[in-house]
Amino acid sequence: MYTLINGNELSRTMRAEMAEEAAQFTESRGRQIGLAVILAGEDSASKVYVRNKIRACEQVGIRSFSYYLPEDVAEKDMEELVQSLVDNDEVDGILVQLPMPKHLDSEKILKLIPAEKDVDGFSVSNMGKLALKQDCLVACTPNGVMQMLKRNGIDPKGKCATVVGRSNIVGKPMAMLLLNADATVTVCHSKTPDLKEKCLGADILVAAIGKPKFITADMVKEGAVVIDVGMDRDENGKLCGDVDFENVKDKCSYITPVPGGVGPMTITMLMYNTIEAAKARTRSI
Repeated sequence: MYTLINGNELSRTMRAEMAEEAAQFTESRGRQIGLAVILAGEDSASKVYVRNKIRACEQVGIRSFSYYLPEDVAEKDMEELVQSLVDNDEVDGILVQLPMPKHLDSEKILKLIPAEKDVDGFSVSNMGKLALKQDCLVACTPNGVMQMLKRNGIDPKGKCATVVGRSNIVGKPMAMLLLNADATVTVCHSKTPDLKEKCLGADILVAAIGKPKFITADMVKEGAVVIDVGMDRDENGKLCGDVDFENVKDKCSYITPVPGGVGPMTITMLMYNTIEAAKARTRSI
């Protein structure tokens, strides 16, 4: 019998914990922790995501600085806004919502955000520190997965873990986090031969490939922990993950659903990173 890892429940628990921590910070420092979010353009999914981030800030007690820019915003104006937030001592974390409009140099703009305010955890500095197992701000989704494992008593130490997907946002930092937790890690992708065999060897299987129901029951080891990072639509337009949940679940010891699994943890970990950034900045002042 499998155990469902409920991301909604864990997210609520963690946000309640963080609300207490944020309140203590406000009381001791005389100001709220601050998170700045910049959205350029009219992407509907990005708008929903930003609204959810602002709502999460309200729940936790973080001050939200929100900036909505037009699709045709000049790169110079975007750069000046980011730099003003870098210089603002009341802003502890800066997030520029991706994707940016195509005429903007995303890489150049993101490089303006210093590592200590990079609450997305995507900067070269933070990714490098993660690889070297140094303290840093970690990409929210894979960090959320690690919280799900930890709080369900699942220790990666000594286990074989397979990550299907090698993106900079999920796959690569996920693999590094598992490696840092003493798992033996295999990273698979579109060019991997014998993918089924690699998955079958996994005690912990993380699917982050962006293909609906790609991981099928014959690819999953009996008793495996299966973490589904995917957010897809099936042939009927219904929300689903990268894992064929209905046919896979009975082979698992633990499994995350879609929706209600990893998804809610991403924004929760953004709040977590913002609080950690504020505490680190306070120690350095």
